[in-house]
This record gives sequence, structure tokens and C-alpha cells, in this order.
Amino acid sequence: MAESKHLTSPPDTKKLPRGIPYIIGNEFAERFSFYGMRGILVIFMTRHLVNSQGEPALMQETDALVWFHNFVAAVYLTPVLGALLSDIFLGKYRTIILLSIVYCLGHLALAIDETETGLLVGLTLIAFGAGGIKPCVSAHVGDQFGKSNQDRISRVFGWFYFSINLGAFLSSLATPLLLKHCGPSWAFGVPGVLMLLATIVFWLGRNTFVHVPAGGMSFVKETFSSEGLRAIGRLVPLYLFVTIFWSLFDQSSSKWVLQADKMDRVVFGVELLPSQIQAVNPILILILIPVFSYVIYPAINRVFRLNEIRKIAIGMFLAAFSFVIPAFAESAIQAGETPHISWQIFAYIVLTAAEVMVSITFLEFSYTQAPQKMKSVVMAIFFLSITAGNYFTSLVNYFIQNEDGTVKLAGEDYYFFFAAVMLGAAVLFSAVGKFYRGKTYIQE
Repeated sequence: MAESKHLTSPPDTKKLPRGIPYIIGNEFAERFSFYGMRGILVIFMTRHLVNSQGEPALMQETDALVWFHNFVAAVYLTPVLGALLSDIFLGKYRTIILLSIVYCLGHLALAIDETETGLLVGLTLIAFGAGGIKPCVSAHVGDQFGKSNQDRISRVFGWFYFSINLGAFLSSLATPLLLKHCGPSWAFGVPGVLMLLATIVFWLGRNTFVHVPAGGMSFVKETFSSEGLRAIGRLVPLYLFVTIFWSLFDQSSSKWVLQADKMDRVVFGVELLPSQIQAVNPILILILIPVFSYVIYPAINRVFRLNEIRKIAIGMFLAAFSFVIPAFAESAIQAGETPHISWQIFAYIVLTAAEVMVSITFLEFSYTQAPQKMKSVVMAIFFLSITAGNYFTSLVNYFIQNEDGTVKLAGEDYYFFFAAVMLGAAVLFSAVGKFYRGKTYIQE
């Protein structure tokens, strides 16, 4: 159906936009798909990868970490392409539908080919699909709101993040079991089916959405206008420091999984799989979002005014501390002990608190700091900070490898290195943030 037959601007209403339930449902299924696939990647590469003859062709841990973080970096690099496709040519809705199909094909490639070739093709397609829709989906949420119901946007972004983590929690528990008991084809195939379901749910909401038209060349002129460049220039310095947060955060799906494999994982009489430990993060998010919104933030505000910059800075300090905890666990492992997984659970509590303060705040902050026709581009620039963080992790793991198979940052030194880098970034961000004066762009 042509976009001209849809609403192109939000109606004047105080009610919740009608399209929000479809967006939330789509996000739940898509995140189940993505985090289920991503959560088992390191285990798949180090335990299940085969060659064209079906013989084991397993990767070394450091090589698997390089592959994993290059993939995650690519997922957050392609939002630039998605944003340009959306804002210049197709609009957000059409871009999301088109790239969701590419996304589904990526899951199909992983499910039918367990070799390095299948891995490369599948991850490449998923990087274009998952990454390309990211800035469009986030901006599409904000597009549904006008001046009359703008006060609801913060809470909806909270529910948006809630659906992300509910999907991630369920897939983090289910997908490792599929990999263990049914093999890679099922473990990658089921998330693919969920991605197809996500695409269908989004299509069902097509007649309820506000479809903001593509900007065409006027979008390009606005982006590179003095006002557009100033909006980007205000944000980029802040994003540079936050790249280190993403470097640490995404290692909870790679380095922490490999560490969990060497720990006592019995919890309440049940032995968890190494990949399942990641489920701690999304379940904590579901708990901590309302706790922070209604308890912790109001309590801190009684002591000092808590703005967006201060929230992010505190979260960055917490992220640094979260890597000190597995460092001590790794020290015990190197000494021949088998520490309990509770060490990582405690680290997840700290890291998830940091995520609430950094990621959710920056997601909403990025949207409100962008001029109306630049929402997707600014979201894409936000995602580039995640790309940079993962490339940093990948490069570190590449350069610490020695020719004899050993590594320069062995044992706990690896974790202390990243904790120190994060601490330095947090200090610098706090110093620079004191001088920041932002501008909020509501529907213009």
C-alpha cells in the first residue's frame, strides 16, 4: 500500500499511538531471534564448526572472539546504510520490511550450512538486516508521537527496552538447549522462524503506523546544513567516550561465556549451560528498569540533580567495576580452582545497572537531540559507538596473540586491562560532560 494513504504526521491526541503494540510485538520476536543466534555463536565456533566434508574445524578461543566482535561491530555499522536508505529513499516502514527479509535469509544460511562459509554468509546477511533496521525501528517509535502525547514517549521507550530484554531472556535460555540437544540447524533455525514472525507482526501494523515520508535530497541538504552538522557535532564527542562501554558490555556474550565454561554452574540444583548465563542480563533489566525509574533515580535526585550526562557517567564507572569481578574469578581459575558462577552473576548485576544508566539513557537522549528529519541518522551515529567498541575488542584480541599460541593479556590481566580503560573513559566523559549544553528537538 502506498505511503501516501497513511498518516504522515502524528494525530493530535493524548492517547497512546495505535501502532505501538505492533512495534513492541515485533521487537520482542526480533530480539528473541537476534540474541538467540548471537548467544550461541562463540560456543558454535569453538565446539560445532565443521569443514565442507563434515569434519570438525573448530576455532581457537581468541579467533572466535575476533569473529564474534567483528560481527557485532558490523551489526552496528550497517545502521548508517539503513538510515540513508530510509531517510532518503524508502522511509522507515519500507526499509524495515525489506531488510527484515534479508535478515531472515541470514538465519536460513546459518541453519543449513554449519561450515565457515555458511557462517560468513549468514552473519553477513544478518549484519545487513539486523543492523540496517536498528536506527529505523528506534526512530519509528518516536515518529508515532506528536506534541500532545509527547509525555508518554519516555515510558514507551522503557517498554520498548522491556520487550527487547524479555525476548533476549527467553532466547538465552532456550537456544543453548536447542544447540545441545538438537544441533546447530535447529538452534539457528528456530530464531529464524521468530524473525519471520517479527516481520509478519510488523506488516500487520502497517495501517496503524504514522509513515513519515523519506526526505529525498532535501534530507541530504538538511543533514549537511549548519544546523544538522551542529546537532551531530554536539553528540559525537560524547559517543567517542561511550565506545569503551560497549567494548566491555558485549564481552558478556563472548569472553564471559568462555569463562563460564570453566566455572561451577549449578544453581538451585540445576546445571546451567555456559551460554545460558547470559539470561541473567535481560531478566535483571526487567527488574531494574522500574527500580531505577521509580526508586533509585528519585532517591539520587534528592541528593543532587541527576541529568542524562550524570546518569551515563555513573553507569560507565559501574561498567569498569563489573570487569574487576570476573578478574578475581579468573585468578581463581588460573590457580586451578573452580569458582562458582555466582561471581559472574554478581558481575552481571553491576553491568546491567550500568546498562540501564548508559544504554537506555543514550537511546532516548539521541532521539531527542536530533532534528526531526535526522532521527534515523543520529540513531545510526549512536550505533557507530557500539561498532567502534567491538572493533576495539576485536583488535585487542588480535594483537595479544603470540605465535606460540599464548596471549599477552593472560588470565586476570585481560579483565583488569579493560577495567582500567573503562575507568579512564568514565573520568574523561565526566570531565567533558560538565561543559555539555544540549538542545531538544520535539516534533517540528
